[in-house]
Amino acid sequence: MQVYLMVDFGSTYTKVTAFDLDRETLLGRAQSPTTIGTDITVGLQLALEKLYKLCDIKPEDVCKKFACSSAAGGLKMAAVGLVPDLTLKAAKMAALGAGAKVLCTFGYEIDNIIADEIEAKQCDIVLLCGGTDGGNKNVILHNSEVLANSNINCPILVCGNRTVSQKVKAILEEGGKKVYTAGNVLPEIDRVDVAPAQELIREIFIKHIVQAKGLDNAKAFFHRDIIPTPKASLNAAALLSQGTASETGIGSLLVVEVGGATTNIHSIIENTPATSQTIIRGLPEQKISRTVEGDMGIRYNARTIFDFAGNEKLTKFALSLGLALTSEQLDFDSYTNILSDNVEYIPQNTAESAMDIALAKQSVRIAVERHAGHTKTEFTTAGEVTVQYGKNLLGVQNVLGTGGIFKYGKNPQAILESSFFSTDAPWSLKPKSPTSYVDSEYLLYAVGLLSQEFPDEALRIAKKYLLEL
Repeated sequence: MQVYLMVDFGSTYTKVTAFDLDRETLLGRAQSPTTIGTDITVGLQLALEKLYKLCDIKPEDVCKKFACSSAAGGLKMAAVGLVPDLTLKAAKMAALGAGAKVLCTFGYEIDNIIADEIEAKQCDIVLLCGGTDGGNKNVILHNSEVLANSNINCPILVCGNRTVSQKVKAILEEGGKKVYTAGNVLPEIDRVDVAPAQELIREIFIKHIVQAKGLDNAKAFFHRDIIPTPKASLNAAALLSQGTASETGIGSLLVVEVGGATTNIHSIIENTPATSQTIIRGLPEQKISRTVEGDMGIRYNARTIFDFAGNEKLTKFALSLGLALTSEQLDFDSYTNILSDNVEYIPQNTAESAMDIALAKQSVRIAVERHAGHTKTEFTTAGEVTVQYGKNLLGVQNVLGTGGIFKYGKNPQAILESSFFSTDAPWSLKPKSPTSYVDSEYLLYAVGLLSQEFPDEALRIAKKYLLEL
């Protein structure tokens, strides 16, 4: 039996998953509270002891161990660029695709107040870009001066106009900053190139951030570098969609990841015009993309969802589930207060389960609408034209739900349906008629980790444990 261990150091729990690669099966999972405040290996060992007992395996049975982490808030980044819809959007693409959580973005010239705001966010990396190659130089030079004179002490990654890249680096280094440089994320006005920046973000994560988050004590335990958990999930989504040279994938895919603090959306599909007459505007969309909605978590941000949607809409969602409830049994005001004060709370009755589903439906609806592109009618001298902004998801073949609400909650289909195209928002290019799946064993991160060395086996395991709704 070839046992491989996958570990996720989460902000709350350290999760361990064991695979048998001979049989390409899941052996089991276990978890223990993450001990980030003391020694992270303590929580890891407790989780492993549970797993070994559960699966009846010994440490010597394990061939290799891989890990990812979102502990201490995960990989947190700020992005500073020029035009919000151009260089700043390209910078955000780079950060999100590398598995980061983008805490703040700023366009045009920044000032000391903005620098103080970035410092207060306690980011792990500041991404500084601006200008196409040979284009605007003044803004990125100005912003480098402001950052150099700030108290920001995290690494700064410069990936803007290459003609002033070294000058920007020198300015920042004179200010005592740790500086890295990568290729421009927007070398030309209609060309995005985020791969060099993403690779450097990965290196910075390994070199600086693993140590800063207390993970350095665990490094020697694993056979590969620790990567950000969202990157592991994104790797799994891309593998599941695209397949390998010898194992077919399932086709275009939208992954809906609902958590207590955020709702993350991953999409794997080439961008195309919504119709043959539609004109696409804006930056080219990446085939593999990810967005993070930091205000849509169904625990930490339950009140935000309630305030955003309102009691009437959430009650309508809950009553539509057919659970023989009345509106008097649904007190979203009180329930969201409970969730915000106790983020590990588990629904205790049918009414609370229905309210959980309604909150998840609303978070998914908003998150997917933000991720998807949209169309609008514009008037020109040639008459009416339909213009598309962002990514067309109408033709997505599969939608996959992952997270506790899908594994442990009731009626996952009702939640996933909020990601589908609706005549209530006909301008939003959400999937029209996808097949729905649930990550029934909560394996997405583990599949992504395993795929680093065993992509064929990881893909077959992923497909084996997908639950079609």
